[in-house]
Amino acid sequence: MSSYTRREFTKLALAALPAAGLLSAASSARAAETAKAGKPNSKVGGVQIGLNVPYSFSSPTMSGEDIIKNCTLLGVSGVELRAQPVEAFLKSPVPATVAARGGAVDSAEAKSNAAKLDAWRQSVSMEDVKAFRKMFNDAGILIEIVKVDNITKMSDGSIDYNFKLAKALGARAISTEIPRTDKDTPAEVARVTAEIKRLGSFADKHELMVGYHGHTHSTEADFEAATGLAKYNGINLDIGHYVAGGNGDPVAFIKKHHARITHVHIKDKKKWDPVTKKEGGNTPFGEGDTPIKEVLRLIRDNKWSIQATIEFEYKVPEGSTRMAEIAKTVQYCRDALA
Repeated sequence: MSSYTRREFTKLALAALPAAGLLSAASSARAAETAKAGKPNSKVGGVQIGLNVPYSFSSPTMSGEDIIKNCTLLGVSGVELRAQPVEAFLKSPVPATVAARGGAVDSAEAKSNAAKLDAWRQSVSMEDVKAFRKMFNDAGILIEIVKVDNITKMSDGSIDYNFKLAKALGARAISTEIPRTDKDTPAEVARVTAEIKRLGSFADKHELMVGYHGHTHSTEADFEAATGLAKYNGINLDIGHYVAGGNGDPVAFIKKHHARITHVHIKDKKKWDPVTKKEGGNTPFGEGDTPIKEVLRLIRDNKWSIQATIEFEYKVPEGSTRMAEIAKTVQYCRDALA
């Protein structure tokens, strides 16, 4: 995506958004002040509003510097950061576009890239990682969560490296997809269980939580099974996916499992349609069936240390931009917590 200067984004925040009726005069003033000061602050009512980056910017190869620039313009001071920008900064031997997918053009190339990454990760200096962290710290942005794709498929050495990486970045958790299978056979269930238990053993060793992220197919039972396999196995509940998959009330889920929740993904989706048996689609915030406000206020009122991580996925309306729409989602969360 194209970059914005602070002046350009200030104009966007103060002109485009109020026209949509989403910013009050007071919040517009806050947006202008944030852009002017250059130091973001998205902790509202004790709740850290975060952003899944660079995923939300739809740019897997975005540099750490550009991530900082965009978060500063948006006033976001906490992130769930994908590992690819960090490894690009550390001069990974495999391009971020390939590493992000966990594969390559063919299986032989994928195997070669995996071997290159595995060997390289054993040589990475955590002092170099701290230099990356310093860029974010100096900008006033916390790296609270580190997202590591396909970590359950990695070697012991690479898994160990990723926990050290997350700690060096100042994170309090790693996040990854909860392994699943389309075949509900004893052998497949045993395989998935073994993967989660193995990763959990590293989490317990490093005393660093793993937040398992689920999509619409992930039920409460799946999360309970995962957290039962290791002390530091946790939950990254995507409240939009949970509603769209017809899995129940995310508010009730969070009340029950809050002690094991590392962060929640905030997005709005339509609920599951029991007639057509189809999952609900993405919508702009406030237009779907996901109880975003209720979840944010639940975290605030109970003073739980759970980052409310916006994961931007709805289609950008004609005439708007991705940055303008992300700014709307941040403001929606701010207003809910005000």
